[in-house]
Order: sequence, then C-alpha cells, then structure tokens
Amino acid sequence: MDLSSLRPAKGAVKAKKRIGRGPGSGNGTTAGKGNKGQQSRSGYTRPVFEGGQMPIYRRLPKFGFTAPNRKSVACVNVSQIQMWIEKGVVGQEISVLDLKHLCNASNQDYFKVLGNGELESAVTITAHFFSKSAVAKIEKAGGKTVTAYRTLEEAAKVNGLPFEEALLTPKVTVAEKKKNKSDKS
Repeated sequence: MDLSSLRPAKGAVKAKKRIGRGPGSGNGTTAGKGNKGQQSRSGYTRPVFEGGQMPIYRRLPKFGFTAPNRKSVACVNVSQIQMWIEKGVVGQEISVLDLKHLCNASNQDYFKVLGNGELESAVTITAHFFSKSAVAKIEKAGGKTVTAYRTLEEAAKVNGLPFEEALLTPKVTVAEKKKNKSDKS
C-alpha cells in the first residue's frame, strides 16, 4: 500500500446535484425550488426567518434599556463608613482608592456617599458624589467632604499632574467658538 492507492471509502464521495438540466435529471424545469413564490426567485435571502418557529427577536424580552455611556456608580452608606472606622480598617481620611478597595470596585467606577445610618467620628471623605443627608451627617460629626472629578482610571492617564491632584482637578469641557454676526461680511 502506498499514497497512490489511497481512495475515499465507498459511498463517501457523491456527484454534485446538477439542477436545471432537463426533465430526465429529476431536477429540471423549476430546479427543485417548487413553483413560484419568493423562495424560487434568485437572490432570495431572509436571514431572520427560522423556518416558522418563533424567531429570536420575538423570543427575547422587550423591556429595559442600558445606556452605552452610563456611569458606573458604587454607593457607600455613612453607616458602612462608621463600621469601617470602628473596625480600624480606615483612618481619619478616606480616599477614592480606599473606597475602591473596600467596595471591591473597579478603576472605572464613580463613588457616591449616601446618608443611611449615623456617623460619630470626624472623617475627611473624598468621593465623586455626596447626597445632601450624607454631607449634613459628615459635617455634623466634624468631618469634611472632598469632591473628586475623575475616576481612578482617568486620573492615571492625566499627564503632568500627580495622581491625587489629577483626581481633584475638574475635567475641562471644550467650548464651541461662537460666530459673530459681523463675520458674515
């Protein structure tokens, strides 16, 4: 036995069906496409048709919406901060980096402090958003709130500024140049 004697198994290779070659071929006249209708025409494509079963676009639910440019916000309650202080996990200053580790969040997340619970210790908290009740409770306890403007990921990409300073620097919006009416002439 050598390479020249190799052949496919008997019945494994079949001749191509030659359609539209006369009535004796068994596939003449309509060439196996039935009579008339959309499917007998050339260029027929209907990709979403699933053979009569309920199509995917009708099987899937039609509720809910996820905005593509949404901000991912991790929320922290004042009661959680008080619990972390009692356990000795955080000191008198809580940064965005501390919140990231304590909330098991990602670098793309924004952080919001909510006012659920009570705060007894004076603490400085740096976060992106604060509810009014949270600010009132933090200041009542003798603490301070610092607003961060960038996520950890955005702050790491800022060139020429230290990381902590980049977090607290507001993002600059590009102002559109206004056309003067005198420029039309």
